[in-house]
Amino acid sequence: MARNITKEIALKICKKLEGREISKKNAVHDVWGIFFNGQLIAQFGIRRGSNKEAGHDHVPRSLNINAGFAKQIGTCTKYRDDYLAHLRERGLLPPEAAVPQLGE
Repeated sequence: MARNITKEIALKICKKLEGREISKKNAVHDVWGIFFNGQLIAQFGIRRGSNKEAGHDHVPRSLNINAGFAKQIGTCTKYRDDYLAHLRERGLLPPEAAVPQLGE
């Protein structure tokens, strides 16, 4: 069975979503957090080891997206702004604050 999300794609997702490592010392997995306005909005673990094909199919669920969306982030067709917009559409993030226009 082919893996949808490999370790390599999971690491690319971390980078694209500006993830920060939040693992505790000597943890079994590296834990990455996705932050928005200083608040943790999602986190997931990435297995340690050299096997780049190791399955990480739990990542989409942890990010509140489907596997296809996660793979698109990992392959550079979706970006952090797309991810945040998706969470807003699902009601998982507050709407963007309206930017006041000049003269208001």
